[in-house]
Amino acid sequence: MADSLFDLSDARLVPARPEIADVRLRGHVAAERYVVGETRAVVVPSAPLRRTPRFDAGLETEAVMGDAVTAYGAEEGFVFVQFAHDGYVGYLPEAALGPAQAPTHRVTALRSFLYPGPDLKQPASGWLTLGARLRPTETRGDYLRIASGYVFAGHCAPLDAVEPDYAATAERLVGTPYLWGGRTSLGLDCSGLVQLCLAQAGILAPRDADQQERGLGEALPPDFEGLRRGDLVFWRGHVGLMLDAARLIHANGHHMAVAVEPLAEAVARIREKSYGPVTSLRRLSPRGTDSSWRP
Repeated sequence: MADSLFDLSDARLVPARPEIADVRLRGHVAAERYVVGETRAVVVPSAPLRRTPRFDAGLETEAVMGDAVTAYGAEEGFVFVQFAHDGYVGYLPEAALGPAQAPTHRVTALRSFLYPGPDLKQPASGWLTLGARLRPTETRGDYLRIASGYVFAGHCAPLDAVEPDYAATAERLVGTPYLWGGRTSLGLDCSGLVQLCLAQAGILAPRDADQQERGLGEALPPDFEGLRRGDLVFWRGHVGLMLDAARLIHANGHHMAVAVEPLAEAVARIREKSYGPVTSLRRLSPRGTDSSWRP
């Protein structure tokens, strides 16, 4: 049963640690105790997911407002969770989580401020990233009220109002600083950029580049001929998105930002200095209907 629910070959997707595990993994993984997870939601603008329950542990990925998680247990101010959207597991700050919710809207601006009232002259109390999911309780003038404040309604849209041109979403993010594990418009890594942009198009995607290479789209011939807008280019540990037949957009450590450059230049530099040769080229059909991947 566990094999059909969880990919036991990828520890990033298995809700188990030596001290705690999902009850459905009993007999498949060793743990001190097995528990039934509880559905919770992220209620802060963003929160770091870490591999261990330590504030100085490295950033694995980020949660953003409205993300649904399965929570398994609290430890020293952290909760061991699994994300619903991509299956990733790790530790979130306990203060980042609240009751489960059913979002109806998402943020479509790169960033939008939160206010204590429906007035742009009030001091901002926080911010929301592109892709944050919300459940407004009322509309007051030009603002939507959510549990933590008011957000400008013009920066939001219903969940089903998707942006099918995910390459255009990536272009909006040019110049965003590179951040290992980043998944917000304040900082992104390569696969975080791809995941975020596909999400705005209504396409679910895994978190990391190797997972995306295995789970998204169909393989293209390796000769670089016939590439088109939206095609994905993979290296061992890196991914970029084609804007047309010749230009690549990617979040990368060379520019330390989301940048556009000729594919040929990126291929030569990356082969020589970092991730080696291109490992595959892949193409998604509209809305990702050819993807066999599911969280």
